[in-house]
Amino acid sequence: MNGYERINAALHGIMPDRRPVMLHNFMLAAREAGYTMKQYRDNPEIAAKCHIQFVEKYQVDGILFDVDTALIASAVGVPTDYPDDFPARAHGVLLESIEEVERLTKMDVSGDRRLQHSIETIKIMKKYFGNEIFVRGNCDQAPFSLACAMRSPGVFMMDLLMDEERSLQLIDWSVGVCRQFVRMMVEAGSDMVSHGDSLAGPDMISPDLYARFAVPSELEMIDEAHHCGVPYLVHICGDTKLILDKMATIPFDAAELDYKTPTEDIYRAFHDRITLFGTIDPSGVLALGTPQKITDEARKILNIYKGNPRLVLGAGCAIPPITPEANIRAIIRAAWDDEI
Repeated sequence: MNGYERINAALHGIMPDRRPVMLHNFMLAAREAGYTMKQYRDNPEIAAKCHIQFVEKYQVDGILFDVDTALIASAVGVPTDYPDDFPARAHGVLLESIEEVERLTKMDVSGDRRLQHSIETIKIMKKYFGNEIFVRGNCDQAPFSLACAMRSPGVFMMDLLMDEERSLQLIDWSVGVCRQFVRMMVEAGSDMVSHGDSLAGPDMISPDLYARFAVPSELEMIDEAHHCGVPYLVHICGDTKLILDKMATIPFDAAELDYKTPTEDIYRAFHDRITLFGTIDPSGVLALGTPQKITDEARKILNIYKGNPRLVLGAGCAIPPITPEANIRAIIRAAWDDEI
């Protein structure tokens, strides 16, 4: 099997010949290739080169293409900072009051320069690898999290409680924007699309609010991805134990959860229906740990999923650019040595 086939098998509940590995590595890939974040986010040829070199160096099975967590927010007008060697970040609000949602009209983001950078990068990588390497196009923030960026997370949490109607209106508007980017990424050649919806997790809002405000928009994103013919993954940071059972009822093809959620709990909820991408601590273990620590943590996850195909080994979130080569090789070696 090649990398594309391994990850595709894991997504369909079919046992691959060995555990596939996909890493959330855009910052590390740029650093190892000798480029700054500014160069990476400004030039699709450079961004593609970073990932191509990483795949060929480490022989991972897939590419998680990501840019930053302000990509879709900047496309709709949220004020954004662009540090030279850090990912871009939203630093202000677009709507000063929730009442301003009334003036929002349908928005075409297809021509946005930053979104087009992602499209061109995906095209370059798919042309280079074809169906040898699996490419996941990350579409940045899901609709609920985009709505948070437009109002700021803390303020939007208050909006949910004080003006439910307009809050839902803002999320619905965000659905239209996020659907466009999903279609763009699929048309560019992404084998899978994903969104981050960490602001909808239990570290931020209650399970009831997650079900009421975030789940309907997540279902819309799943529908769009499936309509386009590709699987869909959701990424939620933090401890998600309180919503795992709810997530298990949603037709996600995959979920990327971080180390704060015990793998045993993830397996109990997801093992026969949702493929797990992860879930080694990217900072405390992958970046700062020893190769032996990484091997031990990987083996814990691999043992829990012993005999189950629904696992793509990796980090639960973005890997810091300071991560040593030996540590990346350790996680890959653990996957290769695993007797599945």
